Amino acid sequence: MKVRRALISVSNKEGVVTFARELETLGWEIVSTGGTARALREAGCKVMDVSELTGFPEILEGRLKTLHPLVHGGILGRRDQELHRRQMAEHGISGIDLVAVNLYPFIDVVSRGDVSLEEAIENIDIGGPTMVRAAAKNYQDVIVVVDPAKYSSISEELRRDGDISPERRFQLAIDAFAHTAYYDSVISNYLRDRYAEDKGEKFPREITLPFVKVMDLRYGENPHQKAAFFQEPLAPRGSLAEARQLQGKELSFNNINDLQAAWELAAEFDEPVAVAVKHTNPCGVGIAENLLEAYLKAYEADPVSIFGGIVALNREVDEQTARQMIKVFLEVVVAPSFLPGAQDIFAQKKDVRLLEIPSGVRKEKGYDYKKVSGGLLLQDDLKEIYDTRLWQTVTSRKPTEQELKDLLFALKVVKHVKSNAIVIAKRGQTLGIGAGQMNRVGAVRIAVEQAGNNVGGSVMASDAFFPFKDGVEIAAAQGVTAIVQPGGSQRDAEAIETCEKYNIAMVFTGKRYFKH
Repeated sequence: MKVRRALISVSNKEGVVTFARELETLGWEIVSTGGTARALREAGCKVMDVSELTGFPEILEGRLKTLHPLVHGGILGRRDQELHRRQMAEHGISGIDLVAVNLYPFIDVVSRGDVSLEEAIENIDIGGPTMVRAAAKNYQDVIVVVDPAKYSSISEELRRDGDISPERRFQLAIDAFAHTAYYDSVISNYLRDRYAEDKGEKFPREITLPFVKVMDLRYGENPHQKAAFFQEPLAPRGSLAEARQLQGKELSFNNINDLQAAWELAAEFDEPVAVAVKHTNPCGVGIAENLLEAYLKAYEADPVSIFGGIVALNREVDEQTARQMIKVFLEVVVAPSFLPGAQDIFAQKKDVRLLEIPSGVRKEKGYDYKKVSGGLLLQDDLKEIYDTRLWQTVTSRKPTEQELKDLLFALKVVKHVKSNAIVIAKRGQTLGIGAGQMNRVGAVRIAVEQAGNNVGGSVMASDAFFPFKDGVEIAAAQGVTAIVQPGGSQRDAEAIETCEKYNIAMVFTGKRYFKH
């Protein structure tokens, strides 16, 4: 029987010794390189160095090891083609029947954050992806393995059946091409980001989006949809990808989607904040000198909608806050940390999902993606317009100091409300939120109605200009005293005139905050 040959060269050596021993037991010959060869020899495996196979030494500080016809001819040669068999024999090329390769740890290296460009470049694998792609292309003759988790099932199938089925070979080839595409995508995005820092390049001609699956979810937005959660390989600190679940049921698609909305809004504030979200829209937001007061404000803003909602907090959760929070049913609570006593209190409600993101709430910079039929919309993140010195007061009355604080608070919230969006707020608390309406006056009516008797002395933020004065009139009639909006409507004069009539201060930011 022809001796089969496996080429094993891995950066991640998890399980590789056991796999090599299994192959040896089944009569396979092992060829390896560098550190992998040393590890296998130290474990008692008989190994042939690639340089022994090729008759050419590893050179250029290990950059050149496997890029040789005796390696790639052995991988790419088709055993069912007479021409290939003849040429392989003429040039002394022996077939390689299995390639087990995983790549230089580029992601691990650049994740450190303090990496020079030279060090990043040195950790780009060349020979590995080339072997993987070659083996995957010739999958009918070569078994390609890039995932250590597959070692045991492959050796089991070889032991049981003597070979790997054609269907399994094809599946492994798909995995291999996905692996190299992912790897190259991470590299290109990392290098592009470094280049963009210097050159200001925004949108390249081609983009690749590397993500790796974290987990399958029970279902998607609806029970009849399948779903999974994928993570960016170089996800920023303070993102949901860093979250640790401390208790509760598995997260659902809707949980994660709502968590993103809550966490993004919490990142807008430096002071203690509590953000309650329902269906990706905030239903209550509060800021205060301490977390307990902030949470109570968020709860009291809409004690009905918070039921079954998501709450994000930007400070360590203490026992007092936890005691208040368990009084209402919450799906998920996320914070930078929880005191042990607070965790014990939440443990009384075992269904509550408790998430900790140790790096704390941080604004995530980058791009925003939206999938459309046959393509992708890509835009940069929405820039902040929080420097109130740049705002333009367009009425004779300027906002008071307190009104200015409330206007800034309301603007930060309205940025995260689905358009058309209106937020009414007072003293660091949302009172009414009109979200996702087809017309702006409808959003105003909803916000005013929700605010109830508290509207007097409140402020109002709008994500876009008022096309008519009716929305301003409704707010004025209920006691709103200051309004912030981008301005830019042909009917701005009517809105300003209405404000003058009711002694309302109005400021323009010059920037719109649509969120669809």
